[in-house]
Parts: sequence; structure tokens; C-alpha cells
Amino acid sequence: MATLTIKRLPDELHERLKKRAERNRRSMNNEVIKILEDVLTPSTRSAEDVIAEAEEVNRRIGVTFPDVVNEAKQEGRT
Repeated sequence: MATLTIKRLPDELHERLKKRAERNRRSMNNEVIKILEDVLTPSTRSAEDVIAEAEEVNRRIGVTFPDVVNEAKQEGRT
């Protein structure tokens, strides 16, 4: 297996990576590998599947994207 060295990694990014690895109960090395796999592996899910999954999440939490946008507009955030 290859080895990768990252030079001049900003402290703030290092800290975020460390916290993410802790949340996911992984070493920092394994977290980086997982992130790279997720980003560099093509998705085999169709757009329809992704949309259906997002709609299901919206149903479960009781909020839809238009609701969030309209609420933000009413509060003057957009």
C-alpha cells in the first residue's frame, strides 16, 4: 500500500479532521481514507433514489426544503 504525507495542513482543518474521526470512532488515518473513498468513488445511486431518500428524510423530520427557504425569507435571512 502507498503512503501519503500531507504538508502544511492548516491547524483548524487538522482539528476538524480529528473531531470527525473521534465522532466516527476511527483513527485520523482511517477517517482520511474514508473521506477519500467517499469523494473519489463514483455513486451508483440514481438521481431518483437520492431524491426519494431526501423526501423520506423530510417526511420524518416534518420539514421540507421550501419550508426552510420560506422561513428564512420571513426572518430576512435571504
